Amino acid sequence: MLTNPSQLILKNSDLFTNENVLVLNYEGDLLPKQLLESAASVTALALDYNHHLIMSNHSAANLTLHFGHQLPTNDEMFDSVIIYYPKAKALASYLLNLAGQHLRADGNLVVVGENKGGIRSIAKQVPDYFDAPFKRDNARHCLLFISQLIKKAPAIKLTDWVSQYQLDTPQGEITICNLVGVFSEKRLDEGTKLLLSHLPKLSGRVLDFGCGAGVIAVALLKAQPELKLECVDINAMALKSCELTLEANNFTAKTYPSDGLSQTQGHFNGIISNPPFHDGLKSTTEIAKTFVRESVQKLANGGCWHIVANRHLPYSDTISEFFGQVNTLAENNKYKVYSNK
Repeated sequence: MLTNPSQLILKNSDLFTNENVLVLNYEGDLLPKQLLESAASVTALALDYNHHLIMSNHSAANLTLHFGHQLPTNDEMFDSVIIYYPKAKALASYLLNLAGQHLRADGNLVVVGENKGGIRSIAKQVPDYFDAPFKRDNARHCLLFISQLIKKAPAIKLTDWVSQYQLDTPQGEITICNLVGVFSEKRLDEGTKLLLSHLPKLSGRVLDFGCGAGVIAVALLKAQPELKLECVDINAMALKSCELTLEANNFTAKTYPSDGLSQTQGHFNGIISNPPFHDGLKSTTEIAKTFVRESVQKLANGGCWHIVANRHLPYSDTISEFFGQVNTLAENNKYKVYSNK
């Protein structure tokens, strides 16, 4: 089943006849493969690891799949580039730069998105190396705009897309390097502050689930630099942000993508998290349930499980179901810190 934006792209597949096409930020369906019915070749870059895994199960000739914040090489060029308009408006500007970098001279840019997702602002966001975009189609509550590359786009420089700032935590001041598209308020959010104010003493191999820009990871290593920390996230921009944050604070940890805990190996002596509860534009409790269930399987005997979550999420019942008990170590009017200890 194609998402609404993907259906709109397929409706306009004549745009890509016999072309080499790049798809950026694609969604959780098989649109890149279906484009091969008209395109000569398709290269697809997923920023969401779950979407990458979905497509990876459907390989095809002339279909190349990547996960990350950019393509492996900067010199690969395409006749057309499709952008799925992202939830974060600032990320759209980054994707436009990335598209321009990989488009041939006079190549076509196609931007698609849901009406409620901010796509209408694309006309003001397109940089001057593209001509003015115009609306090609409107269907299934989505819009599709097309534009053309009219001059060479600048190369991607990550430093231009990173917001670096100092953050005060209970463990001391840390430096955060936040790429566009990664949630950040440039201050310590209430949930993370509550979690870091009640950190347990951990040891051995520890997992930071949903690491984001690396706030918890660096604070934890500042308190216990001897830990063998692994940081996972489903979002490519978050993983790169976490790497940059660790580097800026002179810490090392293993960072890699994981859909839930599926790509982690072995058992952990500790699991710590301010877990996400959004899937795209929708809030979901299924992420919470899956995370708790998988945590039980991944926690070593005697291991410590320590998270903070919004009070309105059904963590208490889920934790009781899978851990057998639930301990609330701290709470305020919005958040609770849960632990198995």
